[in-house]
Amino acid sequence: MTSPKTSAGAGFCAACGAALSASARFCHRCGTPAGQGAPIMRAGAPGAAPSGAASVLPWGVAFVALLALVAMVAGRNFGAAKGSGVDGSANSLPTSEIDGAGGAAPPFAGGAPGGAAAPNIADLSPSERANRLYSRIMTYAEAGAVDSVAFFSPMAMASHEMLDNPTADERYHFGRIAEVSNNVDVAKAQADTILQGQADHLLGLVLAARAARMTSNESAARAFDARLLKALTAQLATQNEEYLQHRAEIDRAVADAQRK
Repeated sequence: MTSPKTSAGAGFCAACGAALSASARFCHRCGTPAGQGAPIMRAGAPGAAPSGAASVLPWGVAFVALLALVAMVAGRNFGAAKGSGVDGSANSLPTSEIDGAGGAAPPFAGGAPGGAAAPNIADLSPSERANRLYSRIMTYAEAGAVDSVAFFSPMAMASHEMLDNPTADERYHFGRIAEVSNNVDVAKAQADTILQGQADHLLGLVLAARAARMTSNESAARAFDARLLKALTAQLATQNEEYLQHRAEIDRAVADAQRK
């Protein structure tokens, strides 16, 4: 006896394989109009066709849509501007802006002006290697490329740790690398060592104030600011080469101290 809802000749949806009643105009599962395409008969019925392909069709469509979405997101990421804080893989590569013409310099050697080939890292002295790494990381930090700062900082810090009898300038470099890579202990230690050697050294005072602010110790930071302002005129009069090299940073620290 024929079921009141499904006749003996009732078929299946050509799109999803759901059983259709004899009077159905649309598939109750996927909405495909009944009779559109060749109907798929129930397996085992006379003249029934294999329904495996039809049963997996909706999943195939969903998979293709997922692939399209992934491709769209990937395309946007690959199109991100170099130097941003999110394109880590791009920032780990040499760039013409940082490494010189053509971006052909070794990843941590820095670039040579005028398009000249960068020197072999093995030919540099320990101090030169440390200085190049410092310059590269500061360039990335100023560009907001936090991913590249994190990538190169361990190498730069290890390079500074290997220096014999580092100068106050090299200790300042070490401390600044520690600051931008969020290593407050190293930043504070380098500032303390500079100031132990010379209590009014401008770079030591600048770094000490920065280290204090890393721990939100504003009272200590303001004390270092006050010492910086007090020592500024006499120290600049010495024409210390370290001050000349970092004059822009000293001027910024002074301006910030005067505003507070």
